[in-house]
Amino acid sequence: MIWEAESVAHDGSAGVVVLAATPIGDVRDASPRLVAELTNADVIAAEDTRRLRRLLERLGVNTHARIMSYFEGNEVRRTAELVRALGEGARVVVVSDAGMPSVSDPGYRLVTAAVAGGFRVTAVPGPSAVLAALAVSGLPVDRFCFEGFLPRKATERARRLTQLETEPRTMIFFEAPHRAAATLSAMALAFGADRRGAICRELTKTYEEVRRGSLQELAEWAASEIRGEVTLVVGGATQPTADLETAAEEALGLAAGGMKLRAAVAQVAQQHGMAKNALYDFALKTQHSRPRRAASRAESPHC
Repeated sequence: MIWEAESVAHDGSAGVVVLAATPIGDVRDASPRLVAELTNADVIAAEDTRRLRRLLERLGVNTHARIMSYFEGNEVRRTAELVRALGEGARVVVVSDAGMPSVSDPGYRLVTAAVAGGFRVTAVPGPSAVLAALAVSGLPVDRFCFEGFLPRKATERARRLTQLETEPRTMIFFEAPHRAAATLSAMALAFGADRRGAICRELTKTYEEVRRGSLQELAEWAASEIRGEVTLVVGGATQPTADLETAAEEALGLAAGGMKLRAAVAQVAQQHGMAKNALYDFALKTQHSRPRRAASRAESPHC
């Protein structure tokens, strides 16, 4: 595939950082501006130089830029080097393995350093797994948030998901394919098995697949081996049909009748579409704030 590079304004008196989005799968998604920037760059900082060279070859791009690796392991050291290049008037193009640099990929440190140094920072917009997954998920798109990768350790992941339990916006996550099933199971436990979600796999590639359903259904499906790049989209928490105080009283009433408090909270939370953990915490506080009844001593009747 050969592209004709458009001209790129190049003022040698001042360095510029260009965050350039690259295809997340289909190389035809590469924009003419991306081709032009790669052609005219002085320095290309790439998360993986081998992938970059393959991309240049597929796009038919010839560049005289100095190509250097720029990934998590050397980002701090290389940022200082790139800032020096900016000071010499270089046009520094930053590319990640796929999508927009600095979005869960290297780039943020250089942007902050360049801004602090008074250098211009611009972007070549383009493919994004975040927006592509959101758009095809079938979940609400009016308000959303990007959460990136969750912690790998189960306890830390559970803690983070608990913090997101009442998030009303649609949430987007990146995940490794071999951890997708465990993550979806943890989400089903934290958000509720019936919460809606979508697994978006290999977006824009030959074997693109989007699976939609409840978190429990998705976790069961992901238990079989899945491969490729995975993006998870999860619906936000629904508006409770009862306030916490009312729901807590219902749960405490069930607990007073002999049901365990956690089971009572789970039942009430499901009935009202409420966050289970938040309701449990509120019910506990309500229970502890009530004065304890002193045990009464039976009095003998007078004869």
